[in-house]
Amino acid sequence: MTTIDFMGKRRIAFIVSIVLAAIAIGSLAIQHLNLGLDFTGGTQVEVHYDTAPNLDEVRDALGAAGYDNYSVQTFGSDREILVRLQQTYSESVGSDVVSALAIQGESPNLIRAEYVGAQVGDQLRDQSGLGMLLALAVVAIYVAFRFQYKFALGALISLGHDVLILLGIFSLFKIEFDLTVLAAVLAVIGYSLNDTIIVYDRIRENIRRSRTNDLPAIFNDAINQTLARTLSTSGTTLLVLFALFFLGGDMIHNFALALIIGVVLGTFSSVYVAAALLLVIKLQREDLIPAKKENVEDGMP
Repeated sequence: MTTIDFMGKRRIAFIVSIVLAAIAIGSLAIQHLNLGLDFTGGTQVEVHYDTAPNLDEVRDALGAAGYDNYSVQTFGSDREILVRLQQTYSESVGSDVVSALAIQGESPNLIRAEYVGAQVGDQLRDQSGLGMLLALAVVAIYVAFRFQYKFALGALISLGHDVLILLGIFSLFKIEFDLTVLAAVLAVIGYSLNDTIIVYDRIRENIRRSRTNDLPAIFNDAINQTLARTLSTSGTTLLVLFALFFLGGDMIHNFALALIIGVVLGTFSSVYVAAALLLVIKLQREDLIPAKKENVEDGMP
C-alpha cells in the first residue's frame, strides 16, 4: 500500500483552493458566465451542404460577414450545420446566413431559420438551480445521519468548492455555458459526492478501529487505502470523457470539458477539501465513538 503524506501538504492545498476560489468569484462577478442561446434567446439557422464542410471555414465565413456571438456545430450528420446567433430574428436572416456561408462557390441550402426564446432556458435554469439546492440539502441530511454533522459540513463545502471553481473556469475563459454544461455541473456534484463518501467511510472505519488520537495519520491511512480505487475510477472515467471531448463533436464538446474539469476537481477535493476540512473543524474520536457510561452501584441515585 502507498504511504503518501496527504495531510502534511494540506496547507498548500488549502492555499491553492482559496486562490482558485477567489479567482472564480472575481471572474463570475466581473465577466459573468458566457450564457448560450438556451438562456439568452436568439436565432438559429440550419443549412445543408452537399459535401461536409470544414467547420473552421464556416466560422471564418461568419466572422468575415460581420457576425459575432455565434456558434457552429453539426446537426444530425456532418453535412447538416446548425448556426446559432445571439441576435433578433428577422425574415432575411436565413438568406443572409446562406449568402455568408457560400464557401468556395458552394452555397448551402437553407433548411430552417427560427427564433429561439429564452423562456424554456429560464425555466430549466430555475428548476435546475432549485434541484441543485434540494440535492445539497438531501446530501447534508444523509451524510449527517450516516456519519456525523461535521462530515456533512465538509461534504457541502467540498461540493461547493467544485461547482464554484468549475463555473469560474467557464467564466474566466468565456466558454459558452448552455444547458448541456448545466447538466454536467449536476453530474459533477454526484461524482464528487460519491468519491467523498468512500473516503469518509474509510476514515470513520479507521477511527473506530484505531487506538490512537493522531487523526492526520488516520486520515492518511484511509486516503491511501482508497487511492487505488479513486485513481482507477477517475482514470477510466477520464478516458471516456477525453474520447467524447475529441471525437464526440461540437454538440457535447463543452459538456465533456465540464465533466473532465469536474472529475479532476472532485478527486482533488475528496482528499484536500472534504477530508482535510475535518481537521479544521476539529473532528475528534469522541464524535464517532460514544463515551462508555460508568457503572452505577445499586442503591445510588
